[in-house]
Amino acid sequence: MRLCSLATAAAMLAVVAGPTRAADESIKEKAAQCTPCHGEAGMSETENTPSLAGQPDQYLQWQLVFFRSGSRKNEVMQPMAEQLNNEDVRNLGAYFASLTPPKAYAPDDNPDLSRKGAEAAAGRRCASCHGDTFAGTKAVARLAGQREEYLVKALHDYKSSLRVGGGVAAMADVAYPLSEEEITALAHYLAHL
Repeated sequence: MRLCSLATAAAMLAVVAGPTRAADESIKEKAAQCTPCHGEAGMSETENTPSLAGQPDQYLQWQLVFFRSGSRKNEVMQPMAEQLNNEDVRNLGAYFASLTPPKAYAPDDNPDLSRKGAEAAAGRRCASCHGDTFAGTKAVARLAGQREEYLVKALHDYKSSLRVGGGVAAMADVAYPLSEEEITALAHYLAHL
């Protein structure tokens, strides 16, 4: 009887695991469409394109929804996001969030600039939303280890109101008064965490 119970349990696991593997393969196929820009394993090597690995799940989902709705504009992302259903959005968010996040993509070649960036981050209370380690949380982006030029672009987009979506009021409020020197320093500091 015990052998029969074990066989039944194994059969049930096979039935459950089958669709899970199929779903895993399906999401990997969808995520493969992201690779040309966002890189293998979500690590971007494309200028002005963020790494997605280790971004918080909810943050990724919201960005896809913003692109899909057209409230966040990008000529590449909008058409791709329009093809995603809600399940795809949830699965892609979970998939990229599960990947190992980037570490500083290069040794810090300018510690003085990083120090100025740390001061700017403290003065703007960046950690109050992005977390003490800038790893992001829930619907707030991970900044640590992100591509430096992308961070500069994102801050400029918030400052000029080109970027909208969740948190835009807080980010516009933070970014608008930043000087070019502070933007450069912040991006350098965060990219090298």
